Amino acid sequence: MYNIIYSSNGVCASEGFFADGVSAGLKKENAKDMAFIYSDVPCEVASVFTTNKMAAAPIRYFRSLGDVKSNFIVINSKNANAMTGQAGIEDIKEVLSHCPQEVQNPIMSSTGVIGVRLPKAKIIDGMKLFDLTKRDSASASRAIMTTDTFAKEIAFKVSLGDGSSFNIGAIAKGAGMINPAMATMLCFITTDAKVMRAEMQEVLDEVVKTTFNAISVDGDTSTNDTVFVLANGKSGAYEREAFKEALFKVMHFLALEMVRDGEGATKLVTYKVTGARDDKEAEIAAKALSDSLLVKTALFGEDPNWGRIASTIGASGIEAYEEKLKISFDNLCVYDRGEILFDAEMEKKCAVVMQHQKFTISCDIGVGDGSFKAYGCDLGHEYVKINADYRT
Repeated sequence: MYNIIYSSNGVCASEGFFADGVSAGLKKENAKDMAFIYSDVPCEVASVFTTNKMAAAPIRYFRSLGDVKSNFIVINSKNANAMTGQAGIEDIKEVLSHCPQEVQNPIMSSTGVIGVRLPKAKIIDGMKLFDLTKRDSASASRAIMTTDTFAKEIAFKVSLGDGSSFNIGAIAKGAGMINPAMATMLCFITTDAKVMRAEMQEVLDEVVKTTFNAISVDGDTSTNDTVFVLANGKSGAYEREAFKEALFKVMHFLALEMVRDGEGATKLVTYKVTGARDDKEAEIAAKALSDSLLVKTALFGEDPNWGRIASTIGASGIEAYEEKLKISFDNLCVYDRGEILFDAEMEKKCAVVMQHQKFTISCDIGVGDGSFKAYGCDLGHEYVKINADYRT
């Protein structure tokens, strides 16, 4: 038995972890633009990265390190250090050579504009501002934001049946270039659970499938998508199922926060697909719905155009039949296995549902037991405005 309760202070909730954000002059108006996460003892590290073949330099650099322990991550915003070739990796090496002496095998993570070399001097000077005794997760979470409109952090305390306990917390950023193959996102998770890297990696690989790999804002997969989990073991406590559920709670919360904060988004929509031939086909259909531009624009216009839902499922390539499909907006069924229930009165009711900030579109395929939930948002004028002038 175990109990998981909300805690506070994000990545600093776990024993021995410190974090803060500073201004290095990368953003305008002296806004915070660099952050660090530090543990006073070395950590086991698990990770998941983008599927984009043009993975950014920080990811390629970390992969070159092998299975090392680390106790330090430095994060910069405004510059992705992507498409910068070997020079981008050499820039990382130079920056990390200026880390504080307490640091072991430092990690770098970046987010921002693609195709521009790191402003090394500013970043190196920014690191001089780091105070490794600070425990300000909120400051760190603000510093890593790009087009985010709010900071994202969460923490839990996990009490085990034997009386022991461990903590887990995280910060993240992400609002655009988010696709169901991870998101344009950085997520940093810290825990004082005593878990070995191999098992932590197994659990992370499982949990990411139904969290960060189940969200979509705009259908684009970034070069920099990153999830790091650092475990310093200082609590001495661990239980696999408790850890897995706590990690899911952390990642699921942050995944939905990213969709809720989607660039210009006004709706957070759950696409619940059941009755598919198997779970994989349910996943394909749910992600097709969350990624469809036609569906997204209908959401923005608050138009309950259920025909776009049916069409997207049919085009997804899964086994599906007109006479077996059922579609609902929340608890309002608009199409039931060949019968159209969408009359003028039903349209009014569904239009009210679509005015809500959160609702569910449910699709019962009617051919099997497969199920999956994906999460998406609408797409409107503000998204175009943000991304038309992103570099400026």
